[in-house]
Amino acid sequence: MKFELRKEFIEHIQSLIEEQSITKITEQLAEIHAADIAEIYEAIELEKAHFLHNIIEDEKGADILMELEDDLRDQLLDKLSPKEIAEEVLENLESDDAADIVSELPQEVKEEVLSHIEDVEHASDIADLLNYPEDTAGGLMAKELIKVNKNWTVMRCVREMRKQAENVSFVYTIYVVDDKDILVGTLSLKKLLLTDAKTIISKIYKEDIIMINANEDNEEVGNIMNKYDLIVLPVVNDLGQLMGRITVDDVMEVIKEEAEKDYQMASGISEDVESSDS
Repeated sequence: MKFELRKEFIEHIQSLIEEQSITKITEQLAEIHAADIAEIYEAIELEKAHFLHNIIEDEKGADILMELEDDLRDQLLDKLSPKEIAEEVLENLESDDAADIVSELPQEVKEEVLSHIEDVEHASDIADLLNYPEDTAGGLMAKELIKVNKNWTVMRCVREMRKQAENVSFVYTIYVVDDKDILVGTLSLKKLLLTDAKTIISKIYKEDIIMINANEDNEEVGNIMNKYDLIVLPVVNDLGQLMGRITVDDVMEVIKEEAEKDYQMASGISEDVESSDS
């Protein structure tokens, strides 16, 4: 059932904040989606939003930050130390969202924040994504994905997938690569489950695959995903090596931003605005 955020509920939460009733606040927000809690942040004073954010568990808090308008997110991040940003926010986000957060930080803070991330591979993925312009496929992609080698057996494939799945929120596609990490196709989960454990992946994977170069413009990403009705699109480098993947929610954000830019131009406005502004 869709949650309806009413004025009375926001006022109730504000009262609980003033009373510092942490247990009651936690109970009230436990089943509410991050996007709805973000609306509560937007509706209350900054100090109250900061208090609220401090008592929400880190994983959900990170998701809430990604739902906020840029200005409020920046104000909340300003109240966190580089170590807190790394541990409470970045370690709870996939690489693409984490890179978006880091890219907005002052230059002198970026390296310090990355140095506090305990997962070295995650920190490396974020740093790599920062090298791509934000208006390219590379700037949109996330590093987390499931990939298998075409020369593996089904048994090894399943074993390796279990390890990789720990870092992936949603498994949309299983990508197949060769020994040089070049993307050669995709693998059906159904076929994987129904095939003998000793079968080599090269005998069962599908070669037809739509992909995009990391340097391609993000508008082209939207065009391809719309044309072929994709929910996920793999990203490769100039050699065809698998670099990451873009999901449809990332593209929806690009479409929204492009619409806002068009709105600005049509209105003759030079500064940043939202499409909901008067």
